[in-house]
Amino acid sequence: MNADAIEWRISPGLVPYPEALTAMEARAAAIRAGEAGELIWLLEHPPIYTAGTSADPAELFNPEGFPVYAAGRGGRYTYHGPGQRVGYLMLDLDRRGRDVRRFVHALEGWLIDSLADLGVAAFRSPGRIGIWVNREGGEAKVGALGLRVKRWVTLHGFSINLSPQLSHFSGIVPCGIADSQVTSLDEMGVHDHARFDLALRRRLESFLVSLEGGTAEA
Repeated sequence: MNADAIEWRISPGLVPYPEALTAMEARAAAIRAGEAGELIWLLEHPPIYTAGTSADPAELFNPEGFPVYAAGRGGRYTYHGPGQRVGYLMLDLDRRGRDVRRFVHALEGWLIDSLADLGVAAFRSPGRIGIWVNREGGEAKVGALGLRVKRWVTLHGFSINLSPQLSHFSGIVPCGIADSQVTSLDEMGVHDHARFDLALRRRLESFLVSLEGGTAEA
């Protein structure tokens, strides 16, 4: 199944998290039932914290009192807010090899390749979840992954920091990594954020090919 068969949706404004979660779960169920096609949904949320299934309450400080939602995905606490691109992927792994490890690796590669198109040298960091870049003082996290697979349909996905209020990450231990720095495309001098969505769309076909175990030219 090629990229043209997947619905590509970009929502303007800020989408409330409960609304997005309900819509995502309904779409995943419809995909499994054969009543809807696959969807990649790009959006932003109001300032919130979400708790994955491994979240430790000791890692939540929340001095500003942002809403906290149980997400049902894997992982620990993460922050979402304005200026952060969130991507929710509802893809049918039953048609794509039923390989969750490959899915995670392909998703990381998709984000890294898309950032490279913007001149950002991002990478995987062994033993540290997420998408990383080198900044003064060491590695800094520019993106997070949080996933769930239900009846071989994927839910949740990724977030990339375009221009969020980085101080909001201090309300949690991001993804359980106590010593991690957090950065954004703005801090790296990339201010045309629409280019990131375009890069994702341009790289989508290669992502799907790698998800199915193949390779494709950029």
